[in-house]
Amino acid sequence: MKKKIKIKINGKTNKIYDKTKLSVLIKNLKVPLKKVAIELNEEIVDKKNLNKINLKVNDKIEIVHFIGGG
Repeated sequence: MKKKIKIKINGKTNKIYDKTKLSVLIKNLKVPLKKVAIELNEEIVDKKNLNKINLKVNDKIEIVHFIGGG
């Protein structure tokens, strides 16, 4: 059985399964990849690498939405 870990997403504590891929988390959150920037532990993540990153205890994720206007 997989254990659950705590991470922070945009400042809120969430529980996920240990070693969840960042790509799976983003998909589960229904985040539109083309309209966001993703930061993991204060570093911007290249979207090509989302499937290579396993989340671990106390990771901090910030999802920033781009908003158009003028």
